[in-house]
Amino acid sequence: MNNESRPKVQFVEVQTEEAGQRIDNFLLKKLKGVPKSRIYKMLRKGEVRVNKGRVKAEYKIEEGDSVRIPPVKTTNTETEVPVNLNVVQDLENAILYEDKRLIVLNKPHGMAVHGGSGMSFGVIEALRALRPEAPFLELVHRLDRDTSGCLLIAKKRSTLRFLHEQLQKKLMSKQYWALVEGKWPAKLKHIDYPLAKHHLKSGERIVRVTEGGKPSLTSFSVVENLKDYTLVSAEPVTGRTHQIRVHAQQAGHPLVGDPKYGTDEITEKFKQQGLSGRLFLHAYSLTFKVTPEDKAIKVEAPLPQDLQQTLEYLRR
Repeated sequence: MNNESRPKVQFVEVQTEEAGQRIDNFLLKKLKGVPKSRIYKMLRKGEVRVNKGRVKAEYKIEEGDSVRIPPVKTTNTETEVPVNLNVVQDLENAILYEDKRLIVLNKPHGMAVHGGSGMSFGVIEALRALRPEAPFLELVHRLDRDTSGCLLIAKKRSTLRFLHEQLQKKLMSKQYWALVEGKWPAKLKHIDYPLAKHHLKSGERIVRVTEGGKPSLTSFSVVENLKDYTLVSAEPVTGRTHQIRVHAQQAGHPLVGDPKYGTDEITEKFKQQGLSGRLFLHAYSLTFKVTPEDKAIKVEAPLPQDLQQTLEYLRR
């Protein structure tokens, strides 16, 4: 539907792969470009009906449900992804593991997981363009734009629900390699500072340790001491935005190359040395179950060449 067409009432039957999600999220995906406020107003006023009855935003749709969607103008905000770009084509070669239910991708640094904030497209849009026949591709979790490594994408809604359940119950293990400034104390194995998002006057989003913030826990262990730096393994038990980066900064050992929470002099020093010029944070390992009956799967992403070269430089 485009802006010129006259909107009509739609009756949509919920498919197997759509079942289990909230009706508000279902509508947000169906009605591209419609403001959230309009969707919630439609639900409050009873304009949306499921099986001819009114429902609240938290109602979870079921397979076979008949959803009445009122006339509403939509805007197609999706950007066509140029699949011939090298960065898009390279994603196929970056797949670490794939079966009929999911994909584990070795996300390159510098690429956002989804479009927005100045990016016309991200990993998920690029994958959908590469796999136009795939009926369902959704991010299970996120990685910062400047972080590389294991990224999980579900190919079925039932798989997405089960993986989200593992995340909520802290049954999925995500481990990162990070290069930090200074000598990390071997005894410092857990950091649990509460975190909250803040917006600066410039509009930039930043995360800070804040009393009353969301509980946050990261486990750290020393992998290798490198002169004035330490390679650590970090496992975020909770999944807060920028969690590893802020916890490391608060411990007095910010990540090398971190433009938000790092030391400008150190970042500049590494750039001048011809090293990576990027945040040294890589999601190297992901452990999860695909179904309750299966054994856990562990997928590992090798350290990118630029980060490997950084370590080799420091070992000289």
